Amino acid sequence: MRVLITGGAGFIGSHLTDRLLKRGDEVLVIDNYSTGRRDNLKPHSNLKVVEGTIADRDLVYGLVGDFKPDYVAHAAASYKDPDNWEEDSRTNTLGGAIVTQASIRGSVKRMIYFQTSLCYGVKPMEQPITLNHPLCPGDSSYAISKTAAEQYIALSGIDFISFRLANAYGPRNLSGPLPTFYHRLTSGLKCFVMDTRRDFVYVQDLIDLVVMALDGKGKKGYYHASSGWDYAIKELFDETVEALGLALDEEINVRERNPDDAYTILLDATATIKDFGWKPVTSLKQGVGKAIAYYKEFGITQTYTHLKGMHDKT
Repeated sequence: MRVLITGGAGFIGSHLTDRLLKRGDEVLVIDNYSTGRRDNLKPHSNLKVVEGTIADRDLVYGLVGDFKPDYVAHAAASYKDPDNWEEDSRTNTLGGAIVTQASIRGSVKRMIYFQTSLCYGVKPMEQPITLNHPLCPGDSSYAISKTAAEQYIALSGIDFISFRLANAYGPRNLSGPLPTFYHRLTSGLKCFVMDTRRDFVYVQDLIDLVVMALDGKGKKGYYHASSGWDYAIKELFDETVEALGLALDEEINVRERNPDDAYTILLDATATIKDFGWKPVTSLKQGVGKAIAYYKEFGITQTYTHLKGMHDKT
């Protein structure tokens, strides 16, 4: 098959690109390298990479018209600066609308979208969160703009699957607590963890699911990509320390969560398991070990967060 992957040099997009190339598919990647890395993709005879933004209508329409993809996996997103509303709206909302309308015009068979679980807000009304939970994306520019794009996709009438994601982690990931822990522990900086729990899904398990959707499994609409288990952030930190082979001089500071922070965010993956026959197989220990091995080899110069006030600057 021929697949256009937006954000194909980023975390999820590059892993999907690798998987599809390995099985013989043709892939076209568009990425502006805002958060993607050039070394995430290796040259391949079935791969074409175009540097550019999905907010460029002429570029996107031209690429779809020339490449004629069977499927589109829309992984491009702006998320590096929680205060840059303009870029979030340009890339996530306008870019999402452009990619969607170009896909319709190009008779794309199915579009895969990657949505943030922040679409439910930072204090969800139920645990685990079901697909019937109201959308409450107002806590971040990222969630607002990503949710607007998801709604444009639904409005379009195209056959689509939107995966609302748990915290995806693994090699090449530069956002969230794991790369932050690694960066601080290896830079001699102090760390702390919040007294919270989160749902983590390893990237290769996620890619298994995405490939199933590209191959026709699943119904049009929304699914949770979730491990079905919530881990304490302290557990993630402990696995990071173990993978690094460190012996800490003092116990990590566990801070009480902020009043506006949810104790746990866990997604109900019942529909995903039922419709796809999918279940994550990578343990937290295995996944963290593989991520740390990547960070050691390729390094981290910067990490990102979708929400304000999530990095300790001291």
